[in-house]
Amino acid sequence: MLSCDLAPLRPCDLAPLRPCDLAPLLSRALVNEPMSLHTSFRIGGPADLYVVATSAQELVELVSLAREQGLPYLIIGRGTNVLVADEGVRGLVIENGGQEICFEDDAVLYAESGASLKDLAHESARRGLGGLEWAVGIPGSVGGAIVGNAGAYGCYVGDVARKATVLAADGTVRELSAEEMGFGYRTSRFKGQAGEGKQEIILSAEFVLHAEPAHALAEKMADYTRRREASQPTEPSAGSVFKRTKQYPAGFLIEQAGLKGARIGDAQISPKHANFIVNLGQARAADVKALVDLAQQRVRERFGVELELEIELVGEWNG
Repeated sequence: MLSCDLAPLRPCDLAPLRPCDLAPLLSRALVNEPMSLHTSFRIGGPADLYVVATSAQELVELVSLAREQGLPYLIIGRGTNVLVADEGVRGLVIENGGQEICFEDDAVLYAESGASLKDLAHESARRGLGGLEWAVGIPGSVGGAIVGNAGAYGCYVGDVARKATVLAADGTVRELSAEEMGFGYRTSRFKGQAGEGKQEIILSAEFVLHAEPAHALAEKMADYTRRREASQPTEPSAGSVFKRTKQYPAGFLIEQAGLKGARIGDAQISPKHANFIVNLGQARAADVKALVDLAQQRVRERFGVELELEIELVGEWNG
């Protein structure tokens, strides 16, 4: 965490791709690495290759290498919003580990996309800067938060994000404004791009915060934490499974459909919050997916409403 000797990341700051430097990066790759070790669900089969990019520069180099070699790749942050198939992930999984942050001009925050959103909330509040305190209980990364326009308690990342630096599909690095990022409810222009051959990789982001007494922010965060602990399960999960429908929270519909506490294998629709599926110990991705399908079917039959996934299914799902 830097205070601000770090200049904000700009496209011109990234060094050209150096093929001779790529071998050391790949020499760190783990072979047949269980994805269960890298997801909040504690579920997922092996990745063919798994490597951590420790900076935005390394992320650019690894993605560029994969694209040049035609190697399938998947980028994950903190593995908090994904369900990885039991069969695992083919190709290269890149963990986005770039975590540098920088405060500038009193209320402007720059962060690499691998930085923890929760850590940003704590550090901003400590400095008397409001705008991210609602994220105190969200365990994901900055990049993942932007992709899904993460939010809580009526606030969203899109409310404070001003711009992002991205690696485009053609290999160029450019900046996108908040308007260009296309924020919507639990979505952005980046959502669903993976596997389409046009994926834009978020390298860093800029947030505009506002001055607010640190003690007031600490009180808000303590209240948010109490509310989250009272309403959400503590077992391994990927957070909310489904998006809110136009009229009702997904958890309410699942509960009314009589599925709260339903269990398949070691996967369970949480008795504490019906929009969470939890891993009771040895759950398989197939067990979770079966509960997802069951919840969608029952809610569709009873209420005529189609539940839309908020989590992302990744890996070899065989259709």
